[in-house]
Amino acid sequence: MTISDAQLARAKNIRVEQVPLLRRSRGTTNETLDGLPDAAIRRALRRLNHPDLPNERRLFRLEQERGDDGTVPAHAQGTALDRMRARAGTGERPPAETAGVPTGLTGEELAGGPTPTAGMRLTRWEWLGPGNIGGRTRGIVIHPGDPLRIWAASAGGGVWHTLDGGRQWAPVDDFLGNLACSCLAMDPSTPTTLYVGTGEGFSNADALRGNGVFRTTDGVDWAPITATQTADFRAVTRIAVSRTGEVVLAATTTGLFRSSDAERKTWTRVLDVPLGIVLFDPTDDSRAVAGALDAGAAFVSSDGGRTWHPATHDSKPWSGRVELAYAAKDPAVVYASVQMTSGRIWRSTDGGRTYHPRRTLDVSGHVADYLGDQGWYGNAVWAGDPTDENLVVLGGVDLWRSTDGGDHITEISTWWHPRSVHADHHAIVSHPSYDGTGNRTVLFGNDGGVFMADDLARTGTEPKAPFVDGWTELDNNYGVTQFFSGAGNRLSGKIIGGAQDNGTLCFDPALGAEGWQQIFGGDGGWCAADPDDPEVFYGEYVFLNIHRNTDGATSDDTDGDRYISGQFWNDDIKEWDWKPLPFHIPDAKNNQALFIAPFVLDPNNADRLLAGGLSLWRTDNAKEANTPTSGPSWQAVKPSAGSKISALTVAPGDSDLIWVGHVNGMLFRTTDGTAPTPTWERVGVTGPSRLRPSRYCTCVTVDPRDPDTVFVAFGGFEADNLWVTHDGGAEWSQLAETLPDVPIRAVAIHPRRTELLYCGTEVGLFASEDGGATWSATNEGPANCSVDQLFWMDETLVSATHGRGMYRIDLSTV
Repeated sequence: MTISDAQLARAKNIRVEQVPLLRRSRGTTNETLDGLPDAAIRRALRRLNHPDLPNERRLFRLEQERGDDGTVPAHAQGTALDRMRARAGTGERPPAETAGVPTGLTGEELAGGPTPTAGMRLTRWEWLGPGNIGGRTRGIVIHPGDPLRIWAASAGGGVWHTLDGGRQWAPVDDFLGNLACSCLAMDPSTPTTLYVGTGEGFSNADALRGNGVFRTTDGVDWAPITATQTADFRAVTRIAVSRTGEVVLAATTTGLFRSSDAERKTWTRVLDVPLGIVLFDPTDDSRAVAGALDAGAAFVSSDGGRTWHPATHDSKPWSGRVELAYAAKDPAVVYASVQMTSGRIWRSTDGGRTYHPRRTLDVSGHVADYLGDQGWYGNAVWAGDPTDENLVVLGGVDLWRSTDGGDHITEISTWWHPRSVHADHHAIVSHPSYDGTGNRTVLFGNDGGVFMADDLARTGTEPKAPFVDGWTELDNNYGVTQFFSGAGNRLSGKIIGGAQDNGTLCFDPALGAEGWQQIFGGDGGWCAADPDDPEVFYGEYVFLNIHRNTDGATSDDTDGDRYISGQFWNDDIKEWDWKPLPFHIPDAKNNQALFIAPFVLDPNNADRLLAGGLSLWRTDNAKEANTPTSGPSWQAVKPSAGSKISALTVAPGDSDLIWVGHVNGMLFRTTDGTAPTPTWERVGVTGPSRLRPSRYCTCVTVDPRDPDTVFVAFGGFEADNLWVTHDGGAEWSQLAETLPDVPIRAVAIHPRRTELLYCGTEVGLFASEDGGATWSATNEGPANCSVDQLFWMDETLVSATHGRGMYRIDLSTV
């Protein structure tokens, strides 16, 4: 039954003008929205309040990478890793451990050589998961002769491999030169030869910087293709390999590159347009097509990718990203999924030279907004049925199917239901034996990992949403979740973490790595745990919107009343609203905070929270009952300095000693932080040993036994990203001489032996046994990915990574 906007508004108790906004933003229909729980409707409306999220997301991670001059050097991460390997390869073998953590890899081993002791890399570290959540997956390939053997490319956790069809996954290389894997391609002539492109070019919040193309010839051992380790290949969006394996095409954010020599030593730019996709005709190596990343254009080649010509199309002009797919039955048919406003389908019948619009109608007869408002990010199209060139599957927020070549499309997945497929689709891949009759298995890569439709024709065929039949989640130990932050309660052992697009998640020791649960939806951010009350945890939605959980992180947000930063659902106006002062944080209300903004729980007072926007905000009654008109009260205790707060900490044992860092590198300190109006002093700007960085301050850590000793870390691919003072900020010295020149995101001090330090960087974790004067030459765990936060649970160190989930290591016997 068709549901009108007015009918849906009445059923969901929302305003009628909100309905088309919801429908377009979520890429769905009124009929699907009708099945949406009220809490999910409110979450979707909450998202409408952030129309600039794509741009904000892009800038957030980039801000942490900029140097003092505001730029990011080309090949910066690769250069830093090369220097690290060179240091590790000189002199004697590094010690097996530093400050209790394994660090004994040589330069050869870091470059992919053999590890001398089997299993050494995880002899001390314990991976916590999530094994059931997954993370952004932009590439999947399946071995044609052994379809149980599958590889997946994750955006922050590298390439993963399964030998049993997804029942169990493992990373192919913890120390691949870059774990920001954006695409994956197999040589059709030699299936054990694979190529992976690194660096995301789709402008999402946490897009990670790449380091060219890597290759394996045995499916196991990977090595960089040196000729691609340049600025031209810092973001490789897609790779195509010809049927003979002779030619490789790489689409990047700087254009299209072609290589035809066996060693891939020579690459020629053949198209000077940022591209999101390139494909060879599956039956003819001389033919290929390519789609623009944001220019609203498609291109075609008839000479094996040497020369390219713009495709033509009738009807209205194209805009945005263009995804393409050859029809397996007839490669003369090429489908284009064009971003436009919210997605439109075109079809070519001459191999991609000219395109004509399809009607793209949903079940109600309306034009379907199948890409929602983020076709720049999640956009996929598949036409891989060898018996039917009119069978098309489209991926946006959800998945849609057409049986008439794109004139009519119907939803086959439902993003909000746990038994369906996760939202935001990036890759659709046929089983090698897919024949349209006996085998109709298709795999999907999205922001939740890897999923499978065992029989595409029967999947998602219910009469109305939710569409859950036929879907299988394959995130079995596929540990690629991207965390921004984490916190744990030492009494219960529970840990929560804020994850990219997977909300705030909880680890329960009783459930293990496969039992993580979501306790708040949307993007997760900073976290805190009440040290004395295992029932109380704090998390964050974007821009400092802090929420509180009081049931031991056992349930999801169902009624929208967990915000303690002041936002609440107002039934009178049917809209998200803000409480009066002092019961809201103005910087949260006005988006005057970082996309992922810092907040901390005072370690000396579990009723006190400090939150950083442009100003620093404090509440002394964080556990106050929450109502639509009252709750925790907030006051500004540090005025705006003109730059957003990016790091803050309260000294253990002294609530009056507070340090605050800013995006532009400014650092402030107060010694009367509990006063109604604290006095702040800017430190590090005078004297012969001042703080030199003028870039993003990522972390401030106070020595638990000596409050005058403070470590301050910075972003940027620079050589002076870690500093220390031993006199409360009067004099400073830098400690990063033996660390890689990469952003440093976290510093932890051993609670008992404070000379032992642990440093989370863009390329893993490093350790020091002498207060930071020297650091381990390598980072044997937890993997070569960004360690965004380190925190203690007694003397167990927990590492929250942006691409490999969480790890912990017991350092009580160090």
